[in-house]
Amino acid sequence: MVKRSRIVAFLLIVVVFAGLMGGTTNNILKDIKLGLDLQGGFEVLYEVAPIDKSQKINEDILNSTAKALDKRINVLGVSEPIIQIEGKDRVRVQLAGVTDQNKARELLSTEANLSFRDINDKELMDGSDLVEGGADQAFDQNGKPSVTLKLKSAEKFKDVTTKVLGNPLVIWLDYEDGDSYAAEAAKADPKFLSNPMVSNVLNTDTVSITGNFTVQEAKTLADLLNAGALPVKLTEVYSTSVGAQFGDEALKDTVFAGIVGVGLVFLFMLFYYRLPGLIAVITLSVFVYLNLLVLDLMNGVLTLPGIAAIILGVGMAVDANIITYERIKDELKVGKTLKSAFQAGNKNSISTIIDANLTTILASIILFAYGTSSVRGFATLLIVSILVSFITAVYGTRLLLGLIVNSKAFNKKPSWFGVNKKDIKHIGENYDTLTLPTKFDRIDFVKYKNIFFTVSSVLVVAGIIVIAVFRLNLGIDFSAGSRVEITSDKALTTAAVQADLDALNIQAEDITLSGDNNEKAAIRIKGDLSQKKVAELKTAMHDKYGTDPNISTVSPTVGKELAKNAFIAIILASLGIILYVTIRFEIYMAMAAIIALLHDAFFIIVIFSFTRLEVDITFIAAVLTIVGYSINDTIVTFDRIRENLVKKKRIKTAQEIKDIINTSIRQTFTRSINTVVTVVICVIALLIFGSESIRNFSLALLIGLIGGAYSSIFIASQLWYVWKKKELKKKGVLITVKEKRKNSDEPQV
Repeated sequence: MVKRSRIVAFLLIVVVFAGLMGGTTNNILKDIKLGLDLQGGFEVLYEVAPIDKSQKINEDILNSTAKALDKRINVLGVSEPIIQIEGKDRVRVQLAGVTDQNKARELLSTEANLSFRDINDKELMDGSDLVEGGADQAFDQNGKPSVTLKLKSAEKFKDVTTKVLGNPLVIWLDYEDGDSYAAEAAKADPKFLSNPMVSNVLNTDTVSITGNFTVQEAKTLADLLNAGALPVKLTEVYSTSVGAQFGDEALKDTVFAGIVGVGLVFLFMLFYYRLPGLIAVITLSVFVYLNLLVLDLMNGVLTLPGIAAIILGVGMAVDANIITYERIKDELKVGKTLKSAFQAGNKNSISTIIDANLTTILASIILFAYGTSSVRGFATLLIVSILVSFITAVYGTRLLLGLIVNSKAFNKKPSWFGVNKKDIKHIGENYDTLTLPTKFDRIDFVKYKNIFFTVSSVLVVAGIIVIAVFRLNLGIDFSAGSRVEITSDKALTTAAVQADLDALNIQAEDITLSGDNNEKAAIRIKGDLSQKKVAELKTAMHDKYGTDPNISTVSPTVGKELAKNAFIAIILASLGIILYVTIRFEIYMAMAAIIALLHDAFFIIVIFSFTRLEVDITFIAAVLTIVGYSINDTIVTFDRIRENLVKKKRIKTAQEIKDIINTSIRQTFTRSINTVVTVVICVIALLIFGSESIRNFSLALLIGLIGGAYSSIFIASQLWYVWKKKELKKKGVLITVKEKRKNSDEPQV
C-alpha cells in the first residue's frame, strides 16, 4: 500500500527549501564581499623594516603598523579592507573596490614623517610637535590651496623661527639621509613640501604649508598627516592590481560558466539516474545555496578562484550521490527489494565517501597553509564545499530518497532508479556484489598491466625529455618580475604595445596578444616595477585605452618563497595521503595510490612545459586539487577491492587476487567514468566560458582529471596486484580479515 504521507512530506520539504532559498538568496548575494579580482582593487605585501638601528621589529610594532595603515585606509573611504600580519616582518593589505589605486598606494606607503629643517638640513621640529588631527586643507592669502597645521607649542615654534631668521624654513615629508636642500632647491620639482622665507620671529601655534598644491593634493596631505606617521619603513615585495572592468568581466564570465556547467551536470544526473538524479539536482541546488550562506556567515571574501571552487565542488559533490546510487543499483540487480537495496547501498557507500572526502580535505588544508591570499580563498571554499556536500549528498539525499523509497510508490518500478528489469537477478540465484555480472566483464584490466606500465613509462621518459628541453614557463609568482594586462576596444599589435612601453622607458620581456580580435595583451617585464612606475603605467594605459590595466609585481625574495612553499605543499600532501591510506587500508595501497597521483601531477607539468603555458600560483592550486581528487578516485576502487577481499577471507593463488581486482574495477567503472564526466563538464565550462585569468588553472584541472581517471583504473590497482602477488609468494597464503577494532564494524584488510 502506497504511503502518500511520505510523498507529501517529500514535497513539503522541497517546497520549504525552495521558498527559503528563493526568499533569501538575493540578500545573501548582496551581502557577500567580492574580492579585488571581481570588482577591481589592489593587494600589496609590505616588508617591514626599522626606521633606525635602535628599533626592533616585534609583534607590537607590527600591530602598530597595521593600525596606522587602517587609519590611512579610512581616509580613502574604502569599506571592509583586509590587513593581515604575515610572519615576523610582513603586512598584507587588500583593498577591493578602491577607485583611485595610485592615490591609495601612495597614501599607504608614504611614511608621513614631517620635519622642519634649516637650509643645512638640520632637524628643528618633527611630527611629534603637531597636535593630533590638527592638519586641515585651507587656502592662502592668494587663494591657493594650502595645509594648516596646529602646533603643540607656540614657544617652540618661536625658537625655531629665531634660529632660521632671514632664511627659508624647509618643510620635508619623509626626509631621507642624503637628501639635501641645496640640491633639491635647484630642481623644478623638489622633494621638500615647502620652503617659506622667515623674515620675522613668529609666536604662533599655527603653521601654513604652501606650495604648488591642487586642492586634492592639499587635502590628501592633510589627511595623511592626521592619520599619523608610520612607525616603520615599508617596502613593497609583492603587489597586484585589477582594473574594475577586468573584475566585472571576470565575474560575469565565471558566473555564466558556472551556470552552464552546473546546468549540464543537472541534466546528466536526470538522464542517467532518473528519480535519484532528480533528488541529486535538489540537494545540489541546496549545496550551492549553503556554500554561499556559509561564506556570508564567515564574512568571507568571494574571489575568482573561490567561484571556481564552488563550481568544482558541485562536480565533486555529485560523486557522493553517484557512489550511493551505483551501490543501490547493484543491490537492486541482485534481487533485493527497493527498501533493502536503499539501506544496503547507503551502508556500503558511507566509508567510501568519508575516505574520499577526507583525502581531498587534507590536500586543501595544506594548500591553505602554504598558499597566497587568493589560493587560500580557493582552499577555504573547497573545504567548505566538501563539508557541505557531505551534509547535502549524504544526509539530504538519504532523507529525501528515503521518503520516496518508504512511500512504496516505486517498489515495482526499478527503471525509475536507472535499472532495467532484465538485468535484475532472482533473489534465489544467490548473487551478490562480488558475483554480479557487469557490462565490462569481457575486459581484463589486470592482464594488460604491462602494456599500461610500458605506455606510462614511455610517456614519463618523454615527459622528462620535454621538461629538460623546454623547461617550465614560470610566471612572475616564481620567477619574480612584473606582469601587465591591458584591454582595448580595438585590435592591438605587439609593435603598438611596445611603443606605449617605450614611451615610459619600460622594456617588455614578452608580449602575448589574445581575445577574438587581439584586443587584449599580456606583458611580461623583467624586474619588479617601482611604485612610481606602476602609477605612471596605470595612468598612461588608462588615458590611452580607457580602462585600468592589471599590474602584478613580485620581488625575487617572494618569488623564491612561493616556489619553495609550492614544493613543500606537494611533498606534505603526498606524505599525508600515504599516512592516511596506510592507516585506513594498507601500505601497498598507499604506495600505489601515491605513485598514481604523482603520475597525474607529472603529466600536468609536462603538457604545460610543452605548450609553454605560464605556470603561476594558481597552477599549484590546480595540481594540489588534482592530488586530492586523484586519490579520491583511487580510494573508491581500493575500497571495493577491500570489501571484496573480506568476502574471500583467504587467498591462495595470484589468480584470486587478479579476479578480485578485475571484479572491483568493473563494479566501480561506471562510477569512475560518471564522476569524472560530471567534474569534467564543470571544468570545461570554466575553460570555455570562464574568465581568461583562470584559464590555465582550468586546463590544468582538466588534464589532471583525465589523467586521474586513467591512473585509478589502469595503474594503481595493477601496481597493488604486482606487490600483493610477491607477498603471496613469500607467505603462501593471504589472510584478508584481521581482528576487528573494538566497537567497529568496519572490515580491515
